[in-house]
Amino acid sequence: MFDLSSLGIAYGSLLMLVLMIGLLLTGMQLAFVTGLVALIFTLGWFGVDALPLVTSRIFSFVSGYVFLAVPMFVLMAALLDRSGIARDLFDAMKSVGRRVRGGVAVQTLIVAVILASMSGVIGGETVLLGIIALPQMLRLGYDRKLAIGTTCAGGALGTMLPPSIVLIIYGLSASVSIGDLFKASFLPALILALFYIAYVLIRCKLNPSLAPLPSEEELARDAQNNPSFFKALFFPLLSVATVLGSIYTGVASVTEASALGVVGIAISAAIRKELNWNMLKESTIATMRTCGMIMWIGIGASALVGVYNLMGGIDFVETSILTLSGGDAMTTLIIMMVILFVLGMFLDWVGVALLTMPIFVPIIIGLGMDPVWFGVVFCLNMQVAFLSPPFGPAAFYLKSVAPKDISLGEIFTALLPFIALQISVLTLVILFPKLALWWQ
Repeated sequence: MFDLSSLGIAYGSLLMLVLMIGLLLTGMQLAFVTGLVALIFTLGWFGVDALPLVTSRIFSFVSGYVFLAVPMFVLMAALLDRSGIARDLFDAMKSVGRRVRGGVAVQTLIVAVILASMSGVIGGETVLLGIIALPQMLRLGYDRKLAIGTTCAGGALGTMLPPSIVLIIYGLSASVSIGDLFKASFLPALILALFYIAYVLIRCKLNPSLAPLPSEEELARDAQNNPSFFKALFFPLLSVATVLGSIYTGVASVTEASALGVVGIAISAAIRKELNWNMLKESTIATMRTCGMIMWIGIGASALVGVYNLMGGIDFVETSILTLSGGDAMTTLIIMMVILFVLGMFLDWVGVALLTMPIFVPIIIGLGMDPVWFGVVFCLNMQVAFLSPPFGPAAFYLKSVAPKDISLGEIFTALLPFIALQISVLTLVILFPKLALWWQ
């Protein structure tokens, strides 16, 4: 076999990048692309004897105890998706939301925060709100772009709000306490949600035609048909309090809290007489699909980062970034943010985290920055990428359940103001790290 080590680390890195892009363009899944490239470079650079070193890195990733939290939180989201808890929560809040101009859009964002705090899985909330909230706002005469943007951006809040799966994967790849990440992300996530709410209310105040108010007859009809406000809030808030409360107070670890959350959602569904064999079967299958995807991407990324580290690639990247930035911490951070944003537009966030964090986090620590704070900054960056064209996943999730006359282009256009708000919060957290480290 050709000796790839003769290329040197600079040309070897370029060849690795070109090979990855070329394989991705063929339509091959990221997990298999990273695994194949890792195998090629392990054999071509070191030979067969180096394979055990790469496989040991994969084993350390898949055997991590905290990784057990991922399937638990995914299962929570799957059970929530198939129960009527979210729909009742949204319907119960109509009595309050519809009396305020823009209130249904604000109500959608509040429900999004509660749902994200219950599951932490990206995509599920967007689809759920696209089914429940978007048709309601369009029927009530809300401006299409405002309704679309609110639904899509609100659904993507699961990236930031604990128990976010993004934070768990970051913690695993960066060897950072996930409990600390949950504490750090809470305030920035709420600030982002409040920015969304303020934007909606201000726009509707300046232009009342964007959100017409219902008649008294419609309000009276809703009051008769809607479920009890407090009854609808009870199970979601109990679930949030159980999961996050047990983590923040130190009563349970993240893994234990995730199991408590599953039990809580299952009991809630059982009390509501919605828990049945088909629901459990569908939820379990959906969980296995999602976790299988995360696991395979993690295996491929771990192998690739492992062999690249053996090649001396991490030192090469660190030297290149610090040389480009002149050693300035803020310039280095901006370069990393640009790299992450570009990667986030084309790759799944799991791949972005697992490929870059083992390289970026040591640089951040070396520059004297807090890796927990950087985790929040990373999640905010992924929030922006999650909504941004050309491959913003949130837009595609919403498109899958939106009315047929709503095009993908219209969804991306509607998201532009919310992307601007995300960048504003990202800038705030970079300039004022205490927003993330308030608990220290």
